[in-house]
Amino acid sequence: MSKTLLIKQKPTSVLRVVVFGPESTGKTTLCKDLAAHYKTLWVPEFARVFLQDKWDKKKEACTREDLITIAQGQMRAENAALTKTHKILFCDTNVLVTEIWSETHFDGYCDPIIKEAVKQVCYDLYLLTGIDVPWEADDLRDRPNERKLMFDLFENRLKTQKFNYKHIKGSRENRIKQATTAIDILI
Repeated sequence: MSKTLLIKQKPTSVLRVVVFGPESTGKTTLCKDLAAHYKTLWVPEFARVFLQDKWDKKKEACTREDLITIAQGQMRAENAALTKTHKILFCDTNVLVTEIWSETHFDGYCDPIIKEAVKQVCYDLYLLTGIDVPWEADDLRDRPNERKLMFDLFENRLKTQKFNYKHIKGSRENRIKQATTAIDILI
């Protein structure tokens, strides 16, 4: 079985929404809030668990070789969650984030398998989280001074790909309101 098949997205009638953006912009909080609001599931960020475990055990950062594992793990988790919901699924990241992260951290390089996976996945809506929340440092976050640059990269990629997206910003309450307004249009 090829690696490409291992990260293939399952077809579904479930509405897929990706909470998308640079690190430390409130993606996980928004995913949890939206899943609670719509009484459905959300898919945590596989990379965070995988890389934190790697850091805790070996004090090693992400390598290029880890990125396929991360993309596969995220897609497996998303596909598994689809079997447990029938309405809407929130994803705290996706393979497009892996592609952007790879390019920004490995001198423009991204594995062709990840690039091909990005072309094949389909989401109904991207919620692009703004950088107007305080930076929270942790073992994995590494670009506190490049937030605007990273945000612009994320937004430009959505525009270039012509993906349906909504910029989400402001207080937690405002973010939920903006997101639910955009989602309710699709439901």
